[in-house]
Amino acid sequence: MKRLLSAIMIAAASMATAAAQNAPGGVTYFLPKTAVQMALRIEKTTYTPGRLAGYSEIYFKKAADAKPNVSYRIVGVEFRPTAVPDSSKQFSVMIDKKHSIVSLDCDRNGVLMAINAKAQLAPQPVPFKPAPQPAPLNPEDYMSQDILSSGNLPTMARLIAQEIYDIRDSRNQLSRGEADFMPKDGEQLKLMLAQLATQEKALTQVFQGTTVKDTTEQVVTVIPVKGESKTLAFRFSHHFGLTANDDLAGAPYYVVVEDENIISELPTTGEDKKKKDELQIGVSLPGKIKLTLTHDGRNIAQYSTYAAQFGRVEMLSGALWGKKITSHIVLNPVTGNVVSLKSEPLE
Repeated sequence: MKRLLSAIMIAAASMATAAAQNAPGGVTYFLPKTAVQMALRIEKTTYTPGRLAGYSEIYFKKAADAKPNVSYRIVGVEFRPTAVPDSSKQFSVMIDKKHSIVSLDCDRNGVLMAINAKAQLAPQPVPFKPAPQPAPLNPEDYMSQDILSSGNLPTMARLIAQEIYDIRDSRNQLSRGEADFMPKDGEQLKLMLAQLATQEKALTQVFQGTTVKDTTEQVVTVIPVKGESKTLAFRFSHHFGLTANDDLAGAPYYVVVEDENIISELPTTGEDKKKKDELQIGVSLPGKIKLTLTHDGRNIAQYSTYAAQFGRVEMLSGALWGKKITSHIVLNPVTGNVVSLKSEPLE
């Protein structure tokens, strides 16, 4: 009995460090409210005009934009369930000698995660890593001495354009097998063609400019509310990217919530979970919902999950932790439902 009382005191003290509130003779905890994080993969495109953009139409019959430009677009959406404490679902567990509760495990926000058992940790998302960017080409590395020493832009444009056409002619001769110095094998031919392509790309940048694409991840959190079928998730602009919800420069993206009216059930044990007892412990029976991200009448992405606020609270009887038996409960850290419930007799 002394060991049991000692364990109870340690458990009660540990709740303070877990952000739960100590109540006289017991511990106060919360059930979770399920939230959904949307990890937006946003591609940023940066266009930098070439130094000789004004001559592109003259030598290549292809106009080039002379003004820099930055644009954004959403290229992917990943949904991740998470949770926050539900202040409307606050309970207290009175710890006394009549019940065999030796530990309560709460997260740092005071949300109950386990009783007489080790808590189940919520899965952590894999950090987003953008694809590595190739090293930018420096056009001057591929310019001849005549080009670099040219005294004015018109002369430079003419010389670079002639160099580009010479490169194209050499590539065509290699492809047709008509070059004066043909490579000895296919690998050497492939290497020579790749070098010519790199030279042409670098010199063409002087006219057509450069376009760099970079993808980042930004996370938006939405807490579905029972009874609200549509909510503003975020605003997004082609010119500015993700904007504040009150910034009308961004177009609205909405989350449509559909309650599927499916509620999870408690695991069964050989004990009566509803047997009358002065001690009662509340757990969640979450309801299933479907979320649809929409924009301008189009469905962008969909996701289904269980949410605590769309289900109900089930009160477990303290008889599960009586003098003759004890129980071990593990709760889902996101939805608050019972993942496992095991009872065993006390020796």
